[in-house]
Amino acid sequence: MAREELDKAGIYILVGSDPVTNAPLAYIGEAEVIRDRLKQHKAKEFWVSAIVFVSKDENLTKAHVRYLESRVLEEASTVNRFKLEQNQAGGSRLPESDRQDMEVFLDRIRQLLPVLGSDILAPIAQTDVKGPPGGVLLCRMKGAEARGQRTANGFVVFKGSSAVLEDRRSAENYPNVLTQRKQLIADGTLVDKGSCINNFRYNGGTITECVRTVSVAV
Repeated sequence: MAREELDKAGIYILVGSDPVTNAPLAYIGEAEVIRDRLKQHKAKEFWVSAIVFVSKDENLTKAHVRYLESRVLEEASTVNRFKLEQNQAGGSRLPESDRQDMEVFLDRIRQLLPVLGSDILAPIAQTDVKGPPGGVLLCRMKGAEARGQRTANGFVVFKGSSAVLEDRRSAENYPNVLTQRKQLIADGTLVDKGSCINNFRYNGGTITECVRTVSVAV
């Protein structure tokens, strides 16, 4: 909070996880003085880091940052990697020349976010089930069968795959995996079919095994 850049106008992204589901959670906002706004957000207990974008030339106005906030929120909602604390922003009407400048600024935000460790605006890579030989992996175990493929955004399990429904005792050693698994079932990504859970898209994760299975629905 001591950096002098925080005295400028800009946009910010608060990043953390949902305390109940452990799902990635973010808040996107704007302010004429970033430092003051971040102090106000101390009451939001979920966030553990903040990413801030300002202009080195100090030429961002209130209208500019409101436009950027609206655009970043729109893209983050479309990408849908993070649960967002808000679902809309006021936005701002700008002259065409200013809109073009802010779109350039937005493009730089897209480029910098991965470098800063956030994929909130990175589209989920589309997989090709009919990819080259060896590109699709198959796993069979206890009546469940799953297919998946490595992508630039992690490992993706294809729709139609199945997983064992009941958790193995060893899964207790991986509480984060159990929490995410419960969330996938709760949000309908994994559907109980009586014998298996349907396949699902799960970046960077694994399916815990069980006797009954469920299938991935999305």
